[in-house]
Amino acid sequence: MIRKNWLTLSLLAVVILFNSGCAVNRATATLDPTADLVGIKTIYVTKFAPDGRGINLLISDKLKSMGYSVNTGIDTPKDVDVIVTYKDKWMWDITMYMIELTVIIRDPENNFPLASGNSYHTSLTRKSPDEMVAEVVNNIFKQGVENGQK
Repeated sequence: MIRKNWLTLSLLAVVILFNSGCAVNRATATLDPTADLVGIKTIYVTKFAPDGRGINLLISDKLKSMGYSVNTGIDTPKDVDVIVTYKDKWMWDITMYMIELTVIIRDPENNFPLASGNSYHTSLTRKSPDEMVAEVVNNIFKQGVENGQK
């Protein structure tokens, strides 16, 4: 009898443990008060060296769909309005998924961060890389609109 109760309690504890996963869903964007996103026409997305999944291409495609002239690669040219850098972080939970993406828009002259955005989704609220890129980029430019920019 005691053994059966112990087994039942142990099984119940395991079920509770697996069902009490932490769900985090966070998306933020900040814009330097002196930054002007309106005048941006040409953008260069610098490939994050460890990225083997082509996140730079997803960011580039998203920005192109917004009407910007965008190139991407490793060697940053000097004749662009802004440089975009990013960092992606991946996690394993049955499958690999992107848990966090940070995108920073920088001044090409001095590398000063003009705007940044972050998306963080744990396994229970996970999004595809395309969705996370869209979320971050949209939030950055939405922040510019809310600060009186077009």
